This record gives sequence, structure tokens and C-alpha cells, in this order.
Amino acid sequence: MVFIFRILSWLPLWLVHVLGGWLGRLTYLVSPTYRRHVRENMAQAGIDPALHGAVAAEAGKQMLELARIWLRTLEQTNAQVAEVVGWEHVEAAQRAGKGIVFMTPHLGCFEITAQYYSAFGDITVLYRPPRQASIQQMILDGRKRAQLHLAPADLSGVRALIKGLKKGQAVGMLPDQAPKVGEGAWLKFFGRYAYTMTLAARLTETGATTLMAWGERLPHGRGYRLHFRPPVNALEGSTVERAQQINHEIETLVRECPTQYLWGYNRYKHPGGAEPPPVESSS
Repeated sequence: MVFIFRILSWLPLWLVHVLGGWLGRLTYLVSPTYRRHVRENMAQAGIDPALHGAVAAEAGKQMLELARIWLRTLEQTNAQVAEVVGWEHVEAAQRAGKGIVFMTPHLGCFEITAQYYSAFGDITVLYRPPRQASIQQMILDGRKRAQLHLAPADLSGVRALIKGLKKGQAVGMLPDQAPKVGEGAWLKFFGRYAYTMTLAARLTETGATTLMAWGERLPHGRGYRLHFRPPVNALEGSTVERAQQINHEIETLVRECPTQYLWGYNRYKHPGGAEPPPVESSS
């Protein structure tokens, strides 16, 4: 895997995306489990089934493009950013000095947002080691930059995030990542209960500025358009209420670019040991 990624890292982005598109479509054809997740999750969200193939292709691009992010210098990685929309919100948050909570869902190239921001300020991102130990060091080396710091997905990592915010720095996380037992609540996501992390919501209670962020993959390997913007509706209320609002904010982003969401991710899984989700209303 590491050898293949090193080769991919030096190929032009357009070719990496072509290869990734083929890989994604092939995976969709040969993996019944992946195909079922894509179809069921898209149906739950009311997304046109005619987009199944495009969704699979984008997922393949997302996998292979990581080589050009992890195995290149920060300058080379950020040179792939063709456009930035909403940077004024980032600058305003920096001037406020209360820290920034970046919410980056599994949409588009979600790895590049923190990398890009790290060229302008310190950011700490929550990190969960991969199941494949053989590629862990490659990921660690690729994600670590001078101003990009990794925090493990445990209590010490939470403390690191809070410490960074207190310093007026930025933190980033995937708010639609299924948490471990005891770290979430059953909340609606596209109309169905999904075990949802509450950490992201708790961080919004610190007084820091909350910004939604994602990297739109441009066609024909032209690079990425980064989007930064505050939530459509201000987050307020209890931690659980805020977590539900974050889910709604993610839904809004996904509907703007549904083919680039990672629909194959098992978002509705039931973590072992967790209480069952509430019974869905028949009304």
C-alpha cells in the first residue's frame, strides 16, 4: 500500500482521479456490502439513485487522492487548492481570538481543509488510528505539519482540543463520524436515528467560532474549491440539541454536492454495547 501511494503521489491529479473513479466503480460492482450501504443511505436521504455510479467514482477518487496530500510537502498539497470561498469568515474568527471549531464532514476532499488552514495558523485535529497498522506511520507523517497537530480520539485528545481553543487556536473534526459507546447520542440524520458524537457540540459551547468546512473536488483534476462558512442557523441550546443541529447543518452541505458525500460509510451502525435507537414513529 505504501509503495502504491508513493507512485500515486507523483502522478498528476487528473490521472489519480481517473484511476480513483475506476477503482470506486469497481468496488461498487464487486462489494455487496458497500453497494448496499450506498443504496440504503442515499435512499434514506432521498438522493436520486441515478447518481450511484457517480458517488462510487467520487469515493474512489477520495481514496487515491490521499497520496498527493500525505506524501507531498504542505506547499505542494496546498497548491492544489484552486479557489477558496468564505475565507473572510476564517479571518474574522482569527481576529476574535476565541478559537475556531472546524466541522468537516465526510464530504469531498475532507483531508485538505486542515492542511490548508495550517499554513495560516495552528490547528489540532482529532485522530483515530487506522485498522491497518502498516499504513499508520504514513498517515501520521502525512498529517503532521509544523502547525497541524494530532490529538488521539480519547480523553487526552479532548483535553488537547480544549487547550488549543483556550489559546485561541483552531480545532477540526469529522462531526459525522460514528463515535464509541458512551460518546454519542441517538439523533436524526436524514430522518433516521444515527449514533451521533456529542464532542463536536460540546466544543461549540466554549465560545469559539464554529465554521463548516469542506473541500469540493473540481472536475478533470483541476484541484479543489475550499468552502468555509458559519452554520446556517446559530448553534444553541443543550449539548444534545446542538449535536442535532450540527446533523442538520451537515445535511444542508451534502445536498449541495450529494455525489461527493461518502455514502458508503456505515453511518447508521449500532455500536456494540450501546442502547438501541429510539423506536421510529409510524406517523
